Amino acid sequence: MIVRPRPSPLRLLFVVRGTILPRVLPHVLGIATLSCLVVWASRQSGLRLPIASPAPLSLLGIALSIFLGFRNNASYDRWWEARKVWGSLLIELRAFSHEAITLLDDGRAELPLEGRRTARRLVHRNIAFAHALAAHLRGHDAAEDISRYVPEPERSRVLTSRNRPNALLREHAGELAALRRNGRLADIPWGSLNERVHALMSVLTASERIRSTPVPFTYTVLLHRTAYLFCLLLPFGIAEALGWFTPVLAAMVAYTFFGLDRLSDELEEPFGNAPNDLPLLALARTAEMNLLEALGEPQPEPLQPRDFILP
Repeated sequence: MIVRPRPSPLRLLFVVRGTILPRVLPHVLGIATLSCLVVWASRQSGLRLPIASPAPLSLLGIALSIFLGFRNNASYDRWWEARKVWGSLLIELRAFSHEAITLLDDGRAELPLEGRRTARRLVHRNIAFAHALAAHLRGHDAAEDISRYVPEPERSRVLTSRNRPNALLREHAGELAALRRNGRLADIPWGSLNERVHALMSVLTASERIRSTPVPFTYTVLLHRTAYLFCLLLPFGIAEALGWFTPVLAAMVAYTFFGLDRLSDELEEPFGNAPNDLPLLALARTAEMNLLEALGEPQPEPLQPRDFILP
């Protein structure tokens, strides 16, 4: 995700780093070059251009604007829903860990050592879950992060699973059930902690739903083709009226349409690695820091943005 201080209004006009411009600049320059060729050819030959009036292009521009607005809203809704899901993840991890520490180890000397170890194990598994979910959604390997917080033989069971976050939740459920059978958790505390496991399962399922259900491909193709068609025809419709100002206006329109198209592509997949996608690694690190603090253990440093991009 792009994170940077807001520039002044004047500087905002010339900011390049952290914007969509570098990714659409070749297409914009292509439209500007085409516009120069159209103007030069019309001035040299004196022939009337096939589209002498911008009126027909106005109808196409209206249709394109409607499609752009729809797809941009749909993509942003997916991005914002994904952010809310990961906000819920942080809430549930913190609540689960605080309840586990309170019920099994609240720091009192008379509590058995095994209770403290159990609470620590549950909290460490929550940290591993955050890292495993981020890697699961991005297609990365979080074996190193999981191995730091999950001991053997549980580690082998988790790392060999095709869905590591789900495997960690199975370990949660199994351990809580064992604590209840052994009489170390009463029904009400067990029910409360078990609900937290179900809440984490809901976060996992919602994240997988967002990742595996993109905006219908037809919308993407239709918008992409219409945007290119409009920008390619635009110089022919305004060259006679604007002359050598045509490349400037055509480039501005192309930057707007191509930029919104590319931005919608990035927002459509909020769990990817594009600059505007969610900072899953930073969010997982935040959860790790919070839960280690609850245990009174050393915490890592928060992830910092590189070139204004937070991973």
